[in-house]
Amino acid sequence: MENPHGETDLQYLLSNMQPVLEKDEIVFCSIPPEKAMEFLPYSQGFYREEEGVTVILAKQDAELNNLPFTTVFHRISLMVHSSLEAVGFLARITEVLAAQGISVNVVSGYYHDHLYIKIDQAENALRTLELWQSKLSE
Repeated sequence: MENPHGETDLQYLLSNMQPVLEKDEIVFCSIPPEKAMEFLPYSQGFYREEEGVTVILAKQDAELNNLPFTTVFHRISLMVHSSLEAVGFLARITEVLAAQGISVNVVSGYYHDHLYIKIDQAENALRTLELWQSKLSE
């Protein structure tokens, strides 16, 4: 029976991560806190930092609103329902990607973890995860 709060078993998570590459062009921007709410309807996420609010949104929305950004990403969503209390899941994934020289920015939602990968590395990241996962199953 599936845990309604997400899975914590590392082997289960790694064997069932189901990475899905989304081809939307995504950027991270920093905006003043008072502007953050206007981006809520079409953002993928927010994070408040001392310097401002980081907003994750489509590149086209950032450009339409003249928001500066430095890098364009694709998102790989791990479709297994991972618990926010799972230990080692993201550490193992980021370790595998780092060994291939792939930079990753991770955002964890209640149900899934999302990997933001530079667009020129995203296909390679997906292949790397799929190959690694298939070797784990052997």
